[in-house]
Amino acid sequence: MRRRTFGIAVAALAASVAMAPNLGWAQEEKKATIGVSIPAADHGWTAGVVYHAERVAKLLMEEHPGLNVIVKTSPDPASQANAVQDLAVQGIDALVILPTDPDPLVNAIQQVKDAGTFVALVDRAPSNNDNSVRDLYVAGNNPALGEVAGKYIAETTPDAEVVVIRGLPIPIDQQRQDGFDKGIEGSNVKVLERQYGNWNRDDAFRVMQDYLTKYPKIDVVWAQDDDMVVGILEAIEQSGRTDIQYVVGGAGSKDMIKRVMDGDKMVPVDVLYPPAMIATAMQMTAAGLYDQVPVDGEYILDATLVTKDNAEQFYFPDSPF
Repeated sequence: MRRRTFGIAVAALAASVAMAPNLGWAQEEKKATIGVSIPAADHGWTAGVVYHAERVAKLLMEEHPGLNVIVKTSPDPASQANAVQDLAVQGIDALVILPTDPDPLVNAIQQVKDAGTFVALVDRAPSNNDNSVRDLYVAGNNPALGEVAGKYIAETTPDAEVVVIRGLPIPIDQQRQDGFDKGIEGSNVKVLERQYGNWNRDDAFRVMQDYLTKYPKIDVVWAQDDDMVVGILEAIEQSGRTDIQYVVGGAGSKDMIKRVMDGDKMVPVDVLYPPAMIATAMQMTAAGLYDQVPVDGEYILDATLVTKDNAEQFYFPDSPF
């Protein structure tokens, strides 16, 4: 999402989510503090999270002169638990948190919520993801990320022989895989093999090299993450192979979006799983604080298919991802 910021996300939520107005803060001139706790920028997607959190923190404080937004990054669950406790001690009216790993952070989040602070949880949900641990949940759509990619491949190249490079062996990886299988269901698309690339460009490079050695004909590559696509494209280029028609990634990195904008035949589309979802959660939280907009519930972002026609609106040239 570009600068269609505050009103759009809130209006969409108001139309689609069951909500209960428990944010009792009032007027524009009131002073309030939002604490934002996010992972450190240890790879491309989390670098994008940090970028959008800092970008929108500035926008929100310009929009609301009485608002203070504190953004803290943490490299691991223990450090993030300490960061959440530090924010609580400083005094916050709301916490927006994208956990490094959700289950180990439940106690820290629960303490904040039990103190009466509004909690917006982003992306990574604990095993118990209900209103006992958060008021608002904002996330991307993992099953849809796979399904949208699968449907595009099935419709564009219905007889394709496809290799798949997975992420990490965790639940969201399986959700994406299940969605992909649903997307290609009923087509003649054949999956030759699936291997883990760990959402890492170097690992994906090695996996793609292995595929290129094993299979004399590959039509399409599906990878769960745009960072991995970088390694995949490098392996294809080094091999000199011309049979691979295109690669479909996911997340919406600026490099892949730019390739789509430019009409790159190897990257004709991308599927969004935007790191800007942290910004959506921050905007909605601020709307609850200042505009008395009810923002409780779940807000799941679409896994939009990015094409040459719509790519520009998702392009953030200054973002690290």
